[in-house]
Amino acid sequence: MSGFPQADAQPCPTDDSRAALTLCGAALLADASGALLWPGEGVLAVADLHLEKGSSFAARGRMLPPYDTRATLDRLAAVIERERPSRVLCLGDSFHDRRAGGRITAEDSARLRALTAAVDWVWITGNHDPDPPEGLGGRAAAEVRLGPLVFRHEAQPGAVGELSGHLHPAAALALAGRRLRDRCFVTDGAKLILPAFGAFTGGLNVLNPAIAGLLGPNFQVLLTARGRVHRFPRDRLSPDRGG
Repeated sequence: MSGFPQADAQPCPTDDSRAALTLCGAALLADASGALLWPGEGVLAVADLHLEKGSSFAARGRMLPPYDTRATLDRLAAVIERERPSRVLCLGDSFHDRRAGGRITAEDSARLRALTAAVDWVWITGNHDPDPPEGLGGRAAAEVRLGPLVFRHEAQPGAVGELSGHLHPAAALALAGRRLRDRCFVTDGAKLILPAFGAFTGGLNVLNPAIAGLLGPNFQVLLTARGRVHRFPRDRLSPDRGG
């Protein structure tokens, strides 16, 4: 038996665009956008924006549409406008590399500065952005501790009350005669790993040892698909084809 507390099995709220869960007594909401809400503390957390990923690939000869930063900021601004948090925590890899600040357009830069100026904004540092660009507002931190919770980029084995990103979790399962795969939150009741929020970010199946090995055996996912959040236990999930 795992020493971790079991994942909260409470039902989804009536609004199926979000799902309730608790972590170390903190009442949280997993939003279909991929953002994590802590209403009692006015916190909105997102992970792995990977801003300017498209321009990074283009600089290396792999041409992708150069609109990922704008699309990501559109989604993020919409969630902030709807939720009106007092604090935004970006859980690392917010920028795809150390040169992202020099490639972001003037328009996107101005928009980001407006967002960071409106709330207490924290850039938690990640492996892609150990030094977030200057001049875009907000403040940098290796991690943030609030009450019983700690927000950081990479999950640590055995940590309790931890919220992280980095691994871009996704889940796959057979549902109503078809296969569904999408980004997800994953939790075992002791820790929570957020999905990647960025427009150009993929996902790693939660059954991969890199994710499953960090969690207790009875973890569950909160799958985000088509504007809804769907809760599934581990035993409903499938590995990727060919995996």
